[in-house]
Amino acid sequence: MSQLHVSAAPHIHSGNTTSKVMRDVIIALLPAAIASVVLFGMKSLILIAACMISCVACEWIFNKAAGKKCTCGDLSAAVTGLLLALNLSTNVPVWQCVVGSAFAIIIVKCMFGGIGRNIVNPAIAARVFMLVAFSEVAGGAACVLTDATTSATPLETLAPGAEGLPTLMEMFLGMHGGTIGETCAAALLIGFVYLLVRKVIRCHVPVVFVGTVFVCALVYSGFDVVYAVQQVLAGGLLLGAIFMATDYVTAPVNLRGRIVFAVGCGLITFVIREFCAYPEGVSFSILFMNLLTPLIEEWTDKEPLGGI
Repeated sequence: MSQLHVSAAPHIHSGNTTSKVMRDVIIALLPAAIASVVLFGMKSLILIAACMISCVACEWIFNKAAGKKCTCGDLSAAVTGLLLALNLSTNVPVWQCVVGSAFAIIIVKCMFGGIGRNIVNPAIAARVFMLVAFSEVAGGAACVLTDATTSATPLETLAPGAEGLPTLMEMFLGMHGGTIGETCAAALLIGFVYLLVRKVIRCHVPVVFVGTVFVCALVYSGFDVVYAVQQVLAGGLLLGAIFMATDYVTAPVNLRGRIVFAVGCGLITFVIREFCAYPEGVSFSILFMNLLTPLIEEWTDKEPLGGI
């Protein structure tokens, strides 16, 4: 029994470590981070630096205060900071980034026991907290590569047959308003391919999540394909589906559970977008489904051989 090691995934026999997985996630997010600087200017870099430094500092301070081993080296706090920053706009002041980072690391992660024990995704929870607490978080920033004088995101005016929206190519390249990491679909898809090649994630959750939103939009609009594609490219759907709904800790483990989880995320996202006060529903949907993960795993778990 002295040789038995109990730890959070990834386990020792997988050949992976937490730091390797987190390093791959950071690399996969680099295209989106670079695109954010190109599309929204140097303010994006300030936002990213503020969130990442704050998250790492908060984890170090908490571990020191609690007398625990420093876990900053596993890069999970850095990933949380980067994801949080990419979910914000350049309208958000630095001090709010610090508050949101502290909430993500101290309240959502460390208070529950650290990595592998949090019940919801820290970056998602922090963004929802900031949406409720600070008015600046709800708006988007204007792209510096366009002549637009407004920072309105496509989701705020998106409707079947709506005019004046960016073209599909502009939406694919990120040349419109929004949070700094959500607009450039091309950069996010590059990161998605990298994570698949590195076998960090599997394709089921992102594909089903995005596919559910696409199908709902298609049916709701009377089979307007352009509108359905706009729903996919607008907002934080790709960012959330690829990088946050696939979280090892807060998503179901078994395949059937992941499918149910992804379908739930997609349905809630579309309902919030179309029928609720908030134009974006990705963060709320993932947070809600995170809370349902234990029940989903219980409902979809396979019966063991010989089990009653």
